[in-house]
Amino acid sequence: MTTPLYVFDLDEALMDGNSAMIWNEFLVEKGLANEPSFLNEERRLMTLYVQGILDEDIYLEFATRSLANKTYQEVCALLEECINRKVLSKIFPHLAKRSWSSTTQGQPMVIISAIVSFVPACVAKRLNIPNVVGIELMESSGQYSAKILGLPSHPYGKVVSLDEWLEQHGPSHNHIQNGADSINDLPQYEVADRPHLVNPHERLSARLESAPWRAVY
Repeated sequence: MTTPLYVFDLDEALMDGNSAMIWNEFLVEKGLANEPSFLNEERRLMTLYVQGILDEDIYLEFATRSLANKTYQEVCALLEECINRKVLSKIFPHLAKRSWSSTTQGQPMVIISAIVSFVPACVAKRLNIPNVVGIELMESSGQYSAKILGLPSHPYGKVVSLDEWLEQHGPSHNHIQNGADSINDLPQYEVADRPHLVNPHERLSARLESAPWRAVY
């Protein structure tokens, strides 16, 4: 028996904000990222991401620098604190209450993200979404490194990563419904059966004129 699969982006789609930026601001607050230009550099890199021209290797080196010498357990504790204090209030209210629509309730769902998977995974757990696809980092001596396991999930890597996830998880899905906001998510829309643009960036909105997609604001 085949069932639909609902695929969601996290940032600006399930929450009002960017989880990676919130995480980095939290690291500054905790004194773990103390370079004076840290947040300015983070904003510059996020601008490149929105434009679809971000170098993933450069971003990962930047994003993991503050976690040097932190164990896996220490990172998990920081994540829990960040999600509780900074992120949960940004989740759109009906989702924070886990009030999914009647069409999605009880159906397989997955969050697919272009950032390091431990951030969206922590949020997904609170939303009762068991599946997350993101950038998987290699670990060394109980610590995260800046090296990626497999492909970066941005932008076409998201499609490959989703295909790999589909191969590993049953049952088979007869159609994919995708909800995201960024031009970087264009490859996902091109393979989705029922794409929904959620608060779309203007470059993605322009595609509405030539593609039978639906925008949700």
